[in-house]
Amino acid sequence: MPIRGGEISSSQGDHVFMKVTPMKGVMRFEKKVKLSPRFIGPFEILERVGTLAYRVSLPPNLAGVHNVFHVSMMRKYMTNPSHVLNYEPLQLTSHLLFEEKPTQILDRQEMRFRNKLIQMVKVKWLDNSKEEATWETESEMRSHYLELFATF
Repeated sequence: MPIRGGEISSSQGDHVFMKVTPMKGVMRFEKKVKLSPRFIGPFEILERVGTLAYRVSLPPNLAGVHNVFHVSMMRKYMTNPSHVLNYEPLQLTSHLLFEEKPTQILDRQEMRFRNKLIQMVKVKWLDNSKEEATWETESEMRSHYLELFATF
């Protein structure tokens, strides 16, 4: 459950997960398209800054990221000794974004838009399930990820 001002009070020493947003490596309609956000961490809260922001202890690989976050970017971590957390380091930008990479083409179809026929491919992205696969234009995927078409 995300931390919300007034609903959950977090204090120094509590732990939170931080929301990061994956960005696909292809451009669709002149802009990057987002996939489902994920949470990384847990990270320790160092102090409360204002009413809806917290300063968080970040690892050295995130040294370029400002360490004060709004509560909407956090999810409270309830400690449990039986939890085994696998921390997978990500290459994040200063805006907490990382590039998602395609791993497999699952399907192919033709879509008709007015008088134009467009070839589409269904792409499975790294660290996402098949249910989260997205439809992309074949020409755009071929221009960026030609190696995916060797087996399909």
